[in-house]
Amino acid sequence: MAVYRPTKASKVWWYDFIFEGQRVRESAKTRSKTLARDAERARRRELEESYNGIKRRDRAKLFSIAADEWLVLKCFTLAASSQRIERDNLKHLRPKFEKRLVTDIQARDVSRYQQARIAEGAAPKTINLEVGTLRAILRRHRVWAQIQQDIRMLPAPDDVGHSITPEEESALVAACLQSRCRCLYVVVMLSLNTGMRYGEIRLLRWRQVDFVARILIVGKSKSTAGTGRAIPLNARIRTVLEMWASQFPSRQPVHFVFPHEKYGAAGEEGAFGFTAGTVIYDTDPSRPIGNWKEAWGKARARAGEILGRATEEQELESLQCRFHDLRHTAVTRLLEAGVPYPVVASIMGWSAATAIRMAKRYGHIGNQALRAAADVLGETKLGVVQFAPPSLKKSPKSGEVQNVAVQ
Repeated sequence: MAVYRPTKASKVWWYDFIFEGQRVRESAKTRSKTLARDAERARRRELEESYNGIKRRDRAKLFSIAADEWLVLKCFTLAASSQRIERDNLKHLRPKFEKRLVTDIQARDVSRYQQARIAEGAAPKTINLEVGTLRAILRRHRVWAQIQQDIRMLPAPDDVGHSITPEEESALVAACLQSRCRCLYVVVMLSLNTGMRYGEIRLLRWRQVDFVARILIVGKSKSTAGTGRAIPLNARIRTVLEMWASQFPSRQPVHFVFPHEKYGAAGEEGAFGFTAGTVIYDTDPSRPIGNWKEAWGKARARAGEILGRATEEQELESLQCRFHDLRHTAVTRLLEAGVPYPVVASIMGWSAATAIRMAKRYGHIGNQALRAAADVLGETKLGVVQFAPPSLKKSPKSGEVQNVAVQ
């Protein structure tokens, strides 16, 4: 136990002790040494009871413990991908709040956290997601309602996606065909031709692909409206999927379309998305592929080389395209072709309530489509109606000037 004054000039006592390897150094906010000792004992007891789960839910608790409890509760209600996002958010929140009691966190602490993350270069949307995790934990302990009026989320752009051009698509497809990851070409083509999300493609099973009916049934999706939706397969993607299916003659309906597998050293360039001499082993169709992040990054770099794009320092620049931008591209092309919003919403898995908002976010419609829409308003069955300007005529009774339209 240690109770002391930080300087000779100070009249306020502080206490300082170690709890679970963490230093607790706080002001007792009193000029009485006796009261400071009592405050130190009360603080230590508060931490010990909180750590051992003795106190009720509405009493003080360390943020680190509250965060662990919250994750355990959410593991039954959140998808695996959402749990991963929450854990990533907590990696940034813990260093700033883990030594604090939940009840001690104030609005100014949240504001300082936002400013610190901005200084670290984090995007506003990322910071808002992290604060959202903090909000959920504080709300569970009845703290958020007391400080929410003084907290503001950061303004974040909602239109960060973009559509790639046909030239960029050709370069990207050519780059994917050179990838050692043999499924990369197929997943890129699938996204461009169906607008499916990353997770929907990764977890796709063969039972969801009907070559006879030329339709694909999406499994679990991000939204309720997207789960189980039917997407017609055009001739382009149907041919690609049939070629891909031929690589797995023993496939079963429950097998994943893109199975987990490993690759050995590459040899000469071959056809259909993998190189001749590449050793493919440990293929497990009962497990989905982990991810294609590394292969995707290399393909974008090769696409940049094909396009011949360079930075101001004359260094080759990768194609600026997230995988989700392929979905943006599919939506944009549908809208520019004049496909009605309800049809686009059905293919993309949007709910009716969010169709217009999603169309604004995803549909980066070109000027040509906008001009065509404006021309529709100018078309009538009567043709172009000519209007004559009004003439001025004096009233025979009052002598006032009246406007009389030419009939």
